[in-house]
Amino acid sequence: MIAGKPLLQWVWEGACQSSAIAKVLIATDDLRIAGLATKFGAEVKMTRSNHPSGTDRIAEAVLGEKADWILNIQGDEPLIEGSFLSQIIQGLNPSFGMATVATPLSSLSDLNKPDVVKVAFDRTGKAVGFRRLASAEDAATWSHQHIGIYAFQPATLQQFVGLQPSPGEIRERLEQLRALENGIAIQVLPLTFVSVGVDTPGDVPRAERALAERAKSVSK
Repeated sequence: MIAGKPLLQWVWEGACQSSAIAKVLIATDDLRIAGLATKFGAEVKMTRSNHPSGTDRIAEAVLGEKADWILNIQGDEPLIEGSFLSQIIQGLNPSFGMATVATPLSSLSDLNKPDVVKVAFDRTGKAVGFRRLASAEDAATWSHQHIGIYAFQPATLQQFVGLQPSPGEIRERLEQLRALENGIAIQVLPLTFVSVGVDTPGDVPRAERALAERAKSVSK
């Protein structure tokens, strides 16, 4: 529970706010999650339990769906809002089959935090690499935090899941490296977003403070 509401519901409600998104699905292999999501009104797709990554799960969930792009939104970001997702969709470049988001690191100390994934990209917005740890000497290169939202053109999504997990993906535990290491170019959209991922119970107070601050700014 985050501020009186399930974490997943915050993310789902944010996704539903975007008029650029035609359909919002929750993909899971857990009947408890499915039951909860159904209660707050979400459409649920049950998937196999042996997927190696969230992207593999999404690929199964969208089989038979028709779309220009598939947006994979992680269920641990309660500050997701429709306006932010619409920004992503408006910035998608069809010359890329895959896209993701970066926002400036909030502090140099984030370079040493493995849970804050860093991304480097060139002037054209093409991803150069992703890593969990970076040194202060490389701060200029790894100056952005990767936000775990992915957009795929359907053909690229199916191509991705047909590939074996790559060495970098296994080493860093970052599925996007499977794409880079197999020649799939990733567009990086540099946007401003306050990421408060809830990975452990200890993250809950921080998320609740951020939601309270957002509510205050909206009411002013």
